Amino acid sequence: MKNCYINLSMFLLVGSFLFSCKNEPSPPTPYGALPTESQLAWQKMEYYMFIHFGPNTFTNVEWGDGKEDPKVFNPTEVDCRQWAATAKAAGMKAIIITAKHHDGFCLWPSNYSTHTVRESLWKDGKGDLLKELSDACKEYGLKFGVYLSPWDQNHPDYGTPAYNQTFANTLTEVLSNYGEVFEQWFDGANGEGHGGKKQEYNWDLFHQVVYKHQPQAIIFSDIGPGCRWMGNEKGIGGETNWSRLNVTGFEPGKNSPPVDTLNSGNIYGEKWVPAEVDVSIRPGWFYSPTTDDKVKTLEHLMEIYYTSVGRNANLLLNVPPDRRGRIHPTDSTRLMEFKEAREKAFKENLAKGKVFASSVRGNSKTYSPDNLFDGNYDTYWATDDKVTTASLEVELTEPQLFNRLLLQEYIPLGQRIAEFNVEYQDQQTGNWLPLTKATTIGYKRILCFPAVRTNKLRINITHSLACPVINNLEIYQAPDYSLDNEENRKTVQTLPFKEAFVVNLGEETNIKGFFYVPENKVEAANIARYNFYISNDNKNWRRLKANDLFNNIRNNPIRQDVLFDDNVKAQFIKIEPLELTNESENYSLVELGVIK
Repeated sequence: MKNCYINLSMFLLVGSFLFSCKNEPSPPTPYGALPTESQLAWQKMEYYMFIHFGPNTFTNVEWGDGKEDPKVFNPTEVDCRQWAATAKAAGMKAIIITAKHHDGFCLWPSNYSTHTVRESLWKDGKGDLLKELSDACKEYGLKFGVYLSPWDQNHPDYGTPAYNQTFANTLTEVLSNYGEVFEQWFDGANGEGHGGKKQEYNWDLFHQVVYKHQPQAIIFSDIGPGCRWMGNEKGIGGETNWSRLNVTGFEPGKNSPPVDTLNSGNIYGEKWVPAEVDVSIRPGWFYSPTTDDKVKTLEHLMEIYYTSVGRNANLLLNVPPDRRGRIHPTDSTRLMEFKEAREKAFKENLAKGKVFASSVRGNSKTYSPDNLFDGNYDTYWATDDKVTTASLEVELTEPQLFNRLLLQEYIPLGQRIAEFNVEYQDQQTGNWLPLTKATTIGYKRILCFPAVRTNKLRINITHSLACPVINNLEIYQAPDYSLDNEENRKTVQTLPFKEAFVVNLGEETNIKGFFYVPENKVEAANIARYNFYISNDNKNWRRLKANDLFNNIRNNPIRQDVLFDDNVKAQFIKIEPLELTNESENYSLVELGVIK
């Protein structure tokens, strides 16, 4: 009987265990396109450095034409360890460098080009900047990435069928000789439309080369496949930002999706292609001594942080080395201020207390809202499958003053939430008052609002594509920064496309160049290609620039400075538009002036 009793107890114990397992709800089914392990690891990096460095650093242009003498590249004190140390101290996780820009100049001694550091004066032609930087990144625990432009204004193969294999060979050279590459950066720049040669890029071949040598690498372009361009170079991610994108029928460059689609993604997009926000700490991408006093303010950088990392995107901040080959003191100082400001803003998480949910998946502790406070990325709150609207109520241990709310979806199961709002309980009346609202969350969403004091906060999910899955909630009281963007306050003039714009300087003036200030919007119809003239009587005109191009103005519509070969004297200047950044019967102009 004793043995029977023990066996019966064991049977009841096992049965009870099996019953409880049977009633434990299964995890939510993954929804839609999903991130790969590499994409998830990439998203968690959040913030890293872009470096534009090359002949343009020494010629004061944004896009070189491939005709520059490689000897112009001669930095006197290149120190990649200083770059890496600065990035590390700034809280960045990686560095991506322009190994080859549109001019075709290679920062390593490529066997497939004669326009490289080998032909420069730097280190008597024996230098290899990619090796120095990749070694420095390893030393400082940073990941290493490369930008290689497929456009090459120097290589004789460009514009011929042979070029695609030449570029593939160039990729192979870089991706197999410098250790692990976490991100391969492509853009769709092409000589077509600029009086250059037309090249049909073989993107399938280029991607095959990347994955053969760096299978874990994230490939950046307008349509990924690893991550996508956000659609502007101002640091502004979409208030709605889906990590999904429809890519069929599109390609990088002119045939990419519309800018507003790149900015917001596609709610039911076929592929997981999260957004990366690329922006420069200076007005342009390459260093120029004329921009030493134009480094973005701390207030502007914080605004960028909230509209990039705070809107489900990664932030790639460009910090161009100067002509010595070092990060300029002004830039590095601002980076440290930026890090300090972020640390101050997110120093103390005030989300301490209890959290209640209107619905919990299977009423199981496994999916309890308590998981929002446990600091474990892989635990989360979820509802039953059919429950796509729900509320979370946070009851703090004591009333707190706060102005930031951070939320995260558990994206290994997909991006789901399409709309939600936030309320807080008034301390005097007990009434629930509206605080803020938003659409998407994704990997991370940071909501900014005027500070309120309360001990109760409620998040109402009003539209979710599948049962909501949230793994983190944080609350902060952060310093507020007001951004006064002077460019947005200037008056924009709109003129017929066929009408030139004339400026009377008032008297004959000795000038060495001119500047054009476009409307600071990617979607604006700014002047892309132009003729420029001078005159002393407004009748007889001398053309100084013919069929010239404002480089990169479509993506980065900032002030354009153009210098002449020699100083000239004129009382009148005239710009004649030949091509606009977007199709329109009119063009935009904020200001046209001279550089004395």
